[in-house]
Amino acid sequence: MWYDLLRFAHVSGACVLLGTGAGIAFFMVMSNRSQDPVLIAHVAGIVVVADTVFTATAAIFQPVTGYLLTREIGWSLLEGWVLISLCLYVFVGAFWLPVVWIQIRMRRLAQAAAADGAPLPAEYHRLYRVWFACGFPAFFAVLAIIWLMLTRPDLTVGI
Repeated sequence: MWYDLLRFAHVSGACVLLGTGAGIAFFMVMSNRSQDPVLIAHVAGIVVVADTVFTATAAIFQPVTGYLLTREIGWSLLEGWVLISLCLYVFVGAFWLPVVWIQIRMRRLAQAAAADGAPLPAEYHRLYRVWFACGFPAFFAVLAIIWLMLTRPDLTVGI
């Protein structure tokens, strides 16, 4: 029963990370296409809340439930696919943490432009390009982690 609860929590967390990440990206990209500071400020505000409530919560619980699962099953954290998953998780975090700051900054820039009735400043567009570029490696790394979780390939090297 404990194993089933842990596994459910871990898989649910992975779904939240993937789904929230994809949803946030979609809505940010679509609002950015409008070039409307009012719309972008509104959507970016929702994105910052979603990242805080959903992504951050799942990001905290994933390693906890993953560790408890490995302990429950008896796997080593040095098991090939587990270790690669952990490395990819750190890799994702290295992209996600700056993205959170970028989203907050983009929201503030869009809010200021909306309040002034001005177009989005050059800094917003620069940050958006960085935000967009950071999304691809992080998203594909999350997909790779999920693939590793599902397939658990034998990645040991025979000597």
